[in-house]
Amino acid sequence: MKYVGYYRVSTKKQARSGLGLEAQQQMVRHFAGANGVLVGEFVEVESGRNDRRIELAKAINAAKKAGASLLIARLDRFSRRVSFISAMMEKGVRLVIVEMPNATDFQLHIFAALAQEERRLISERTKAALAQAKRRGAVLGKNGGVLAAANRARAIAFANHIRQLLPNAWETMSYSELARRLNEAGAVTINGNPFYPQTAKNLILSLSSAPPRLSSEERL
Repeated sequence: MKYVGYYRVSTKKQARSGLGLEAQQQMVRHFAGANGVLVGEFVEVESGRNDRRIELAKAINAAKKAGASLLIARLDRFSRRVSFISAMMEKGVRLVIVEMPNATDFQLHIFAALAQEERRLISERTKAALAQAKRRGAVLGKNGGVLAAANRARAIAFANHIRQLLPNAWETMSYSELARRLNEAGAVTINGNPFYPQTAKNLILSLSSAPPRLSSEERL
């Protein structure tokens, strides 16, 4: 059996989802290796609410050309909307979900309908709770501000820690070059991942906000 892997992550919701890109890839690759061969992989960085999926279109075309099935870790990484899943099934490519590999098209519709209804109920409960808190005079968004401040402090502390690994003349380097040099030095991001141009840029922004750490001699 041939498979084309499709992964979707949302930059805003990935941390809360419990299923990031690496976890999806592990599930899909393990399943494909045990049941066939993975002939292609496509990664989409897009909200599940957006139906405009450029990488999904590429994945479907690749699956058609290879005579393969579209393989996804979990149904919610594809969509929670019945209409979207129905439209994709009409593309003529078999959809296989690692968590439910034997599910029929009818069962996938049922699961999608349940997920869609669950999302609607969660949204309604959240709105009702916020409205009730507002009526009690609670200041909404306060916890978000505290969390944001904590994250900024953590980023600044990490930037100070990594200063010693920065190459000479790093201020003049492009983000791509800086990322490459940091990776060569064995440095990793605050989340333990390799550096990329965007994470190198984030590091520079944190460095600009972080006062340089004094050496033991300077503190004397």
